[in-house]
Amino acid sequence: MPRKIVKTNAAAPSLSGYFKKVFLMMGAAVGVTALTVYLSLTSLANVVWPLIINSAGTGFSTLYYILLFGGLGLVIFTQARIFSMSKGASLAMLFLYSVLMGIVMMPLITVALRIDPMLIFRAFLLAALMLASMAMFGFRTSRDLSFLRVFLLAGMIGLILVGISSMIWPFGQTFAMVICAIGVLVFALFTAYDIQFLKRIFATNGLSADDADRFVIMGALHMYISFIAMFQYLLSLMSMSRN
Repeated sequence: MPRKIVKTNAAAPSLSGYFKKVFLMMGAAVGVTALTVYLSLTSLANVVWPLIINSAGTGFSTLYYILLFGGLGLVIFTQARIFSMSKGASLAMLFLYSVLMGIVMMPLITVALRIDPMLIFRAFLLAALMLASMAMFGFRTSRDLSFLRVFLLAGMIGLILVGISSMIWPFGQTFAMVICAIGVLVFALFTAYDIQFLKRIFATNGLSADDADRFVIMGALHMYISFIAMFQYLLSLMSMSRN
């Protein structure tokens, strides 16, 4: 959560420069994830796959679940401590999470590659278009979107719980497709909400350059999470529809 903002003489960047940094940093994180996926499926496949698949070859290993839930814990920790960590440490957390997500997404990417490699491109493009559209809506709208916070948090928690439940009791394809559609909607709305929140924070009198840099990192993390979540849900939805 944001700390109390302290006035300083240091000048914060312009609004356009602020959001440019957010999306450049978010794009860099996505690039790290893409590189991790590529290396994990090619030159490092013989190293990574045995670590995330159990010895019987029938499911995921304990390490895979540690990486999956460890990534979630890392996000929560980073957001809670971002103003008490150095900027370098905050950036390291963002890119570490990007690497973890690249490994965690390997099974989904592999399934999509077997069905139709173009599904990955289509899901990526659609997720990017949705992120851009909802970010523009959140930036431009005069309507206060803060009322969405409770519903979005409840939706995200519900999606996490459903995801955990599906590991124990697999759901039918129709139900899974409905969950994916809900997931896309939740994180699309999160994009608009976060952009409006960041815009208001930037407009706060007394926002220092140091605070602005930290909000850039937090904004990049939020945009990255929304993009990757929409990409995964869209790719799952497309893959299931082809089956």
